[in-house]
Amino acid sequence: MTPAISIVMPCYNGARHLAQSVASVQAQTRGDWELIIVDDGSRDDSWQVMQALAAADPRIVPLQQTNAGAAAARNTGLARARGRLLAFLDSDDTWHPEFLERMSAALAGREDEALAYCGWQNIGVGREGSQPFVPPDYETPDKVEALLGGCRWPIHGAMLGMAAIRRHGAFDTALSSCMDYDLWLRLGSVLPLVRVPEVLAFYHFHDGEQITKNRSRIAFNHLRAQRKFLAGNPDIAARLGPQKVRDITDGELLHRAYTSYWKGDLLTARPLFRAVMKSGYGGAKDWLYMLPALLPLPLHRLLLNTRRRPNAADTRSKSS
Repeated sequence: MTPAISIVMPCYNGARHLAQSVASVQAQTRGDWELIIVDDGSRDDSWQVMQALAAADPRIVPLQQTNAGAAAARNTGLARARGRLLAFLDSDDTWHPEFLERMSAALAGREDEALAYCGWQNIGVGREGSQPFVPPDYETPDKVEALLGGCRWPIHGAMLGMAAIRRHGAFDTALSSCMDYDLWLRLGSVLPLVRVPEVLAFYHFHDGEQITKNRSRIAFNHLRAQRKFLAGNPDIAARLGPQKVRDITDGELLHRAYTSYWKGDLLTARPLFRAVMKSGYGGAKDWLYMLPALLPLPLHRLLLNTRRRPNAADTRSKSS
């Protein structure tokens, strides 16, 4: 019997968390799914764990490939998927039991032509006290600009029709992170967005390997995805205008640099500041903060320790 929903799960060294993530799929109130787990050349017992899970539940399909990254693993899963609807879940994250039911209901009658997204919560190591977040309605006249500004929902906080992803393209394997942002930007700009105002996805932080821990890599891949989209959509770039494009791209990179700087994370902030300076972006006050990134790290750290952290009203996020 052909499943109605295909779930694609990449897994790299995820043996510790895999059973918990799979259990959140098995606990769904809607059971007409297939779960395709792609072992991306793991060095731990992930393959053995997913084989055992598949032996106990025929809806689970284990696949294996040499290590090629999360984007390639997801594309491998997509090539095997059979459902009309599609969702993604990483091997260390979970869903609310009604995720599939609520998200598919939101797409009823529009399965092939819309994208549904929901709220989420960050939980786990270092995220104690994080509040649930329900994103706003992005289906507005300013949708593309809002989507360009950042990844508006996590990889496991969305559902769409298989036909849509077949039509508009899968994951960009050139990106080592932000491949979900690149996908949602491409799809969200052409598909109607359906907001499901409930917290149905949970992102688990832990002490293992996670892409989100490399902030500088994320920042640069975010910028690459933005520039790729704008290069492929020159009409959108022209409509926004040169200054708005710079504020969205270089300005976002500067914002991320400041965020890391005031957290004392100079290893992240310094290459971001240097990239912003190379682009010639920023006002005079920004350059006073950016130029020390050219100094040796110990001197830059000493300078940071002598500066007063600005309050929220004074902190610069983007420059005009």
